[in-house]
Amino acid sequence: TLHLNALRDFPAVLAGDSLGELVVSATRAQEITPDAKSVLIVAQKVVSKAEGRRVRLADVEVTADAQALADLTGKDPRLVTLILSESRSIIRTRPGLIIAEHHTGHILANAGIDGSNVGDRDSVDGESVLLWPEDPDASAKALSRHLGELFGLPVPVIISDSLGRPWRMGTVGFAIGVSGFEPVWDQVGERDLDGRVMQVTAPAIADALAASASLVQGETNQGQPVVWAQGCHLRVAEEASAQQLLRPLEQDMFR
Repeated sequence: TLHLNALRDFPAVLAGDSLGELVVSATRAQEITPDAKSVLIVAQKVVSKAEGRRVRLADVEVTADAQALADLTGKDPRLVTLILSESRSIIRTRPGLIIAEHHTGHILANAGIDGSNVGDRDSVDGESVLLWPEDPDASAKALSRHLGELFGLPVPVIISDSLGRPWRMGTVGFAIGVSGFEPVWDQVGERDLDGRVMQVTAPAIADALAASASLVQGETNQGQPVVWAQGCHLRVAEEASAQQLLRPLEQDMFR
């Protein structure tokens, strides 16, 4: 049985805050006890806020390339400048949409840059956006290590974001940073109920947990960015990485 517990009333996160300390405080206040089958799923936005990844659009100097792409897509040229700076390449565009390959290799709209729930509702210095953590895997590993010290046991961590999917409507939670367990469970060689040997089965465990957590995190004003998933059967891995969830370019049939 999988149990999902969102940390209620999680405080607003500011640049420089210790996410580990905030998580431990909220976890204890809610009387949740992490164990060997617990995973923490944290929304990317609170990680980005803690790491100071908020950018004020008024401070962005628009590049010529960004202006040209903005003219094609109708998007704010300041935002496009940031998208290009955060991307390896631009995959597809149309009016109102830019699909980019983030420098981490993940492919998504606007290179993950978002202006919702940034925390500038009462700001006097203008509109801001949040960039992804520079290295989501490193962020997950650092948080996992800190929580392990505070709780006294290993704490696997997923950093998640809601992404769109080719050929499907709507968004789903995806793992963009992973620490402490194998994000893809390779079951090749195992047998099904009929005794057939599995040839290609490899569930994306980290993405499945991120998607599950997104159901209780919410996407608008729920204010529940941190979720404990308990009852997880995971394969421990010291060198886990969300990069293991990315299909190699030589296997990509659509680029």
